[in-house]
Amino acid sequence: MNLVTVSGPPSSGKTAVILKTIDSLQKRGLEVGVVKFDCLYTDDDILYEKAGVKVKKGLSGSLCPDHYFVSNIEEVTQWGIKEGLDLLITESAGLCNRCSPYVKSITAVCVIDNLSGINTPKKIGPMLKSADIVIITKGDIVSQAEREVFASRVNQVNPGASIMHINGLTGQGAYELSTLLYDEKVEIKTLVGEKLRFSMPSALCSYCLGETRIGESYQMGNVRKIDMSDKKEEK
Repeated sequence: MNLVTVSGPPSSGKTAVILKTIDSLQKRGLEVGVVKFDCLYTDDDILYEKAGVKVKKGLSGSLCPDHYFVSNIEEVTQWGIKEGLDLLITESAGLCNRCSPYVKSITAVCVIDNLSGINTPKKIGPMLKSADIVIITKGDIVSQAEREVFASRVNQVNPGASIMHINGLTGQGAYELSTLLYDEKVEIKTLVGEKLRFSMPSALCSYCLGETRIGESYQMGNVRKIDMSDKKEEK
């Protein structure tokens, strides 16, 4: 079985791109499954079921979705193998743009849309910077010049990634992506012992443990305070 991790900001078009790509993979006779990770709610699993795709979903609730992802990815992998899948796709929303749900030996795809602003690539952390493939969506809504500028900004942040433009509505470009996601020579049996490409966002403070009161006396653990001094940094 092959395994692919797909992440990206909310509403960037991840599910639409995955569905169009799966359609191309199914036409090649491949059995594809999806595991959708989210926080509070998702009905994307219904869309996958309608497309005839084996799917599972996991909601992290009050936990960081990426910590939830890492805690469950091995079980997810074993589920895919048990189901006899040729390719398993995991979809995780990068809600804070700092997320990094990528494993070193697993193909990593980041989906980002043209409407998010030309400076957005600089605001996204390892989720974009450590991806193997960057998918840019919603290019049909902006001009050619805007598409090129945005792609250039993505390339500055992650010069080693393959950058592709895909239309999640028409599926244009999805076939080309499908050819990059499955390699018959690859066989994933377990992720035990594998390593993440980048460390997860770190926080273990009183608010993580349920504290709701505001004030320094209620703050404990891993807390970072903003510098409010009037001193200017020397250049």
